Amino acid sequence: MRISTEILISGGGVAGLTAAAAFGSAGFAVICVDPSPPVTSAEAEGADLRTTAFLQPSVKVLQEAGLWSRLLPYAAPLQIMRIIDAGGVDPVPRVIKDFDASEISDLPFGWNLPNWLLRREMVARLAELPNVRFLPGLATTRLLTREAEALVTLSDGQKIAAKLLIAADGRASPMREALGISVKTTRYGQKAVVFAVHHPIPHHNVSTEIHRSGGPFTLVPLPDRDGGPCSAVVWMETGAQAQRLAALPVAEFEAAANLRSCGILGELRLASPRSLWPIISQVADRMSGERTALLAEAAHVLPPIGAQGLNMSLADLACLLDLAQADRAGLGSVAMLDAYHRSRHLDVAARVTGIDALNRASMMQGQGLRDLRAGALNAAYSFAPLRKTLMKAGLGLRNAD
Repeated sequence: MRISTEILISGGGVAGLTAAAAFGSAGFAVICVDPSPPVTSAEAEGADLRTTAFLQPSVKVLQEAGLWSRLLPYAAPLQIMRIIDAGGVDPVPRVIKDFDASEISDLPFGWNLPNWLLRREMVARLAELPNVRFLPGLATTRLLTREAEALVTLSDGQKIAAKLLIAADGRASPMREALGISVKTTRYGQKAVVFAVHHPIPHHNVSTEIHRSGGPFTLVPLPDRDGGPCSAVVWMETGAQAQRLAALPVAEFEAAANLRSCGILGELRLASPRSLWPIISQVADRMSGERTALLAEAAHVLPPIGAQGLNMSLADLACLLDLAQADRAGLGSVAMLDAYHRSRHLDVAARVTGIDALNRASMMQGQGLRDLRAGALNAAYSFAPLRKTLMKAGLGLRNAD
């Protein structure tokens, strides 16, 4: 059986679902497939307990996709990014610097939401769009591209012919591999322990990164839960240490987390199961192939620092959508996809390089290197023009005062 569509999206994660909603809202005929049905409840087995912070520039994409009004009621605003260096002899704060969004904007830096909830609301939005078909439980298994179309075989034997294939199928993207596009991968020997916590001291919409060694310990605001303050935590450590922490009994794990958090929000208590995620950087050699655009982790992967990951993916999507709307007759053409690659690849490579440097700085073990890191933080913050430039760069804003 052969089905024709304008756009086929391989991958139904947060990026793929957003792309389906965005292109569907723009009037394109879209089919989105993913081998695993989305888990849309925090309690369900396999739930993605990580959170995503949508930075300011991403909101326009979500609004155009008909998603932002659904998501905003559940979002926790991120007004201040606090960086703490606790790399002294004792694990206590020695440098604390607040980067406040009010210095550069009337809006927060961004808004934080749980990934499982994003999937729930995105799937509901797709159900409202008659020109979008979401087919969970099906994988893309084979790809044949021609000058006029991409012909994709699904795991149930169906064949879909599309003018544009969007590969949003993850860091091991089968569609990218089918096109023969190689990637450069950097492994850090790190893993992230991801979980949520209750704490007695309100977070006041402050996202906090605490640096000592092994990687940052990041507390990201969530809406209150069970009548009290709640935050998501991403605790990056060496792989062996992260695995040890994730396996500790609850009381021992909470004790370790409280020591690492420097007590800044009071006593942390687990509010979710713990999950482990490997930390790598990865960049595809090209963002496109014949009739195909690489999106999100199929194109780039980076450590969870500065909320760059999914926001880079939504910048990919915004660029691709603009090009598609500018020339609907040329959807998936060589000219369109070359323009997409040129527009996105340099920015992606630069951001991955920057986050790589920040991650290596956060991993520093020696006391002298940690002292150097603390001095650099202090210097960067103290010079107001540089501080504002760094904040704008983190948001992806190019305009200057």
